[in-house]
Amino acid sequence: MAQDIEMPALGESVTEGTVSRWLKKVGDQVAVDEPLLEVSTDKVDSEVPSPIAGVITEILVEEDETVDVGTVVCRVGAADEVGATAPAAPAAPAADETPAPAAAPAASPVPAAPAGGSAPAGGGQAVEMPALGESVTEGTVSRWLKKVGDKVAVDEPLLEVSTDKVDSEVPSPIAGVVTEILVQEDETVDVGTVLCRVGDSAAAPAETSVPAAPEASATPSAPAAPAAPPVPAAPPAPSLPENPAELPGAGIPSSIKREGDHHVVQWAYPQVHTGYPGTMTARGQVVPPSDNAPAVPAAPAAPPAPKDVETPAAPKPPAAPPAPAAPKAPAAPTPPAAAPSAKPADKPQAAKQVSGGYVTPIVRKLAREKGVDISTLKGSGVGGRIRREDVLAAAQKPPAAPAAAPETPAAALPPIQPAQERGKTEKLSRMRQTIAKHMMNSLASTAQLTTVVEVDVTRIANLRARAKDSFAQREGTKLSFLPFFVKAAVEALKAHPKINSRVNDETNEVTYFDHENVGIAVDSEKGLMVPVIKNCGDLTIAAIARKINELAAKVRDGSISIDEMSGGTFSITNTGSRGALFDTPVVNYPEEAILGLGTIVRRPMVVKDSEGNDTIAVRSLVYLALSYDHRLIDGADAARYLTTVKKRLEEGDFSAEVGM
Repeated sequence: MAQDIEMPALGESVTEGTVSRWLKKVGDQVAVDEPLLEVSTDKVDSEVPSPIAGVITEILVEEDETVDVGTVVCRVGAADEVGATAPAAPAAPAADETPAPAAAPAASPVPAAPAGGSAPAGGGQAVEMPALGESVTEGTVSRWLKKVGDKVAVDEPLLEVSTDKVDSEVPSPIAGVVTEILVQEDETVDVGTVLCRVGDSAAAPAETSVPAAPEASATPSAPAAPAAPPVPAAPPAPSLPENPAELPGAGIPSSIKREGDHHVVQWAYPQVHTGYPGTMTARGQVVPPSDNAPAVPAAPAAPPAPKDVETPAAPKPPAAPPAPAAPKAPAAPTPPAAAPSAKPADKPQAAKQVSGGYVTPIVRKLAREKGVDISTLKGSGVGGRIRREDVLAAAQKPPAAPAAAPETPAAALPPIQPAQERGKTEKLSRMRQTIAKHMMNSLASTAQLTTVVEVDVTRIANLRARAKDSFAQREGTKLSFLPFFVKAAVEALKAHPKINSRVNDETNEVTYFDHENVGIAVDSEKGLMVPVIKNCGDLTIAAIARKINELAAKVRDGSISIDEMSGGTFSITNTGSRGALFDTPVVNYPEEAILGLGTIVRRPMVVKDSEGNDTIAVRSLVYLALSYDHRLIDGADAARYLTTVKKRLEEGDFSAEVGM
């Protein structure tokens, strides 16, 4: 029976999620812990991995559909479903095939997955909407990556799910075929709702083998023809990856883990991820597609293969129609040959899809760690997906030595190339829609304005230059300017509680927080995300630096959790990292203020010398811009806060905190 894959809880206060994109479609095989879909919420995008290996039998929530936590988004069928029923159904065809080639019926019944076909019709393993966070109760199917009839491998993404906080993929728990999709794209369902069902890999071919019975009863002379349809059950298999000898290296995937104690399917098991879309046996062995096909009986013993060929050859001469069926009977040995032919055809397509194709956060993180440029890779996975094996292979290649060549023409700046999106019309991503909604809500709910001051950070620049190397060796992380700004901003919050407060519009009350949870805006491929450093006021510069780098890495590789995106009381955005002098950032509502950091520039400035005389010197200067809610914070309040930050940065001593 198929296992339901539910919309997971993605955070403490998240009750629903939106399916951003399906990474698998019905019929696709998935491996354990392989991403099925992407789910998005107001705060974060996340993948939903499959708890079991099998085939996607049904997708119940479509892309861009928002459903409650616990809603079943798809179903994944167990790998052994068809295996249990296959022997029963074939018995009937064997009786019909009474002719001399009794051996032929025996071979066809096993592959003729009629019994398997009935399983998908009834379901297969259900894939449910997973819990994507502690308080998330629903999710939306953003996009189905697989459709009914598609084969999936264990842990291969089926669909994308989104919530208010995160987008995530839902992987297939088993290898098999998607037999049913129960939740359409843009539909929002509760966590635990069955999204689709995945049956065994033999389930999909079963539909083609059903007509075999009617044909047999229609003409007694054509029993051989019915026997052939069951054999074609193999065609889907050749389209899958090659033979077991080429199985990718095993490894424990590091997909996003489910938050909270929801009793929904556990979608982050420490299983061995083969990345191979075959059928997972009870012992954890992967049976390649060619073995899932009618070749199962022939594979155990090499001799049977010739026997099968002889059998169809004997009865076929008398009748011309059966003759064409003969080539289909030997389909068992043929798959290996067909697979290679299909693969080359898919390769060029894969290469084209890589540039605009989806890369799972796990693979993206691995590429970042290995220093591999994903845009230069050609995926070897289904549909051209870039797999971890592709990244590892690229990492092992010696670095290209054409360094000298580029240096020569470096004198001339290459012309600006037009972006791929130019001239296109496409739908806004779920994350982009969420950001837009939050920005408009913030501007509509608060009276915002911005105050700017200029700060001389020459002392900090000199201190950082002296300490950054030893700091990196000692702390294991880089020392940027940002931790200094965060430290000064947090200390000033303690002295100016209005900036670190929240207004309750319903009760007309204001709460002044006794802790500083600082959100750090991070630029990612999916859009601006704001992970939160909890109790930042208690941390040292070293601890702040580590936390910033850790959260930024999680955002960019897609492993950030909903809880790490929630609970902020004040935010900081570093627009200067892209060269902006200053900005007027939008307050991250319901917070009351946000601090924007401009780029640090060297320019002449009038300063006092040791004797108190005015002199001109080149200094490191930066603009700090504070946007705030004028309903509570006045311009004078903002100016006083910025002055405190300015004095701390210009006159404070951070030497001890950086080990100097």
